[in-house]
Amino acid sequence: MPSGLIPFPFHLFSFHHPSLSRNPSHTDLRGEQREIMLSVLALTSVVLLGIASQTTAIVVYTSWERHALVGTDVRLSCSFFSWQWTSPDVTFSWHYRPDGAKEAISIFHYAGGIPYVDTKGPFRDRMEFVGNPSRRDGSILLKNVDFADNGTFTCDAKNPPDIAGSPSHVRLFVFEKVPVQAGVITGAIIGVVLGLLILIVAIYYLMRFLVARRVFSLSMSKHGRKGKGKEGSQQKQALAVTDPAKLKAAASEKKKQESRREKK
Repeated sequence: MPSGLIPFPFHLFSFHHPSLSRNPSHTDLRGEQREIMLSVLALTSVVLLGIASQTTAIVVYTSWERHALVGTDVRLSCSFFSWQWTSPDVTFSWHYRPDGAKEAISIFHYAGGIPYVDTKGPFRDRMEFVGNPSRRDGSILLKNVDFADNGTFTCDAKNPPDIAGSPSHVRLFVFEKVPVQAGVITGAIIGVVLGLLILIVAIYYLMRFLVARRVFSLSMSKHGRKGKGKEGSQQKQALAVTDPAKLKAAASEKKKQESRREKK
């Protein structure tokens, strides 16, 4: 072997079964190596799990806004994302803060597989739990909503041991008639403007086509008149060459007609 090169320890990565080795020292060495590798893997897993548990948190999702008509039912959806499996101890909590109020009140809580609905608050007998906790759904249904129900609803979820996270908020707007949203109005305005532009462009090209057609027809009529005049002069020239007597007779006849017109 050339000097200065370090031999690679291929024997440390041998995959022969211990029973095939005749040297018991090799078997002991491979056993120690296997234990070291397993220890390293276990330590790495513990470190990764520790990092993941410190850097992940539960994330709760709701809509930004919900619109409803007076006297109708509205569903307020709530779900969450968690790196942990869905725990049997998962909980959901809903709070409500009316417009103009400073503090929120608790209106719903789910824990231990049992939904608890507030029986004394503004939604007594008008609230129903329609979620599915096993699918991470904690939605509620508000029935027969009214103007007084306008406000902010807050949903919070916990999935032990994943309990770190922020709740999510949804605004409820109750109307006598569902208003046209600003996006719809903007889209309608843009559509009208585009339609007018297309109409103006179409009229412009139509006018250009009609003008070009008129110019072409006028030029063709002028060329036709010139062609007829040339044909008449050519016929007279041909008649003078072939039969001068006829040409003189035609000229005299023409003079007679002109004199008759003058007498009249």
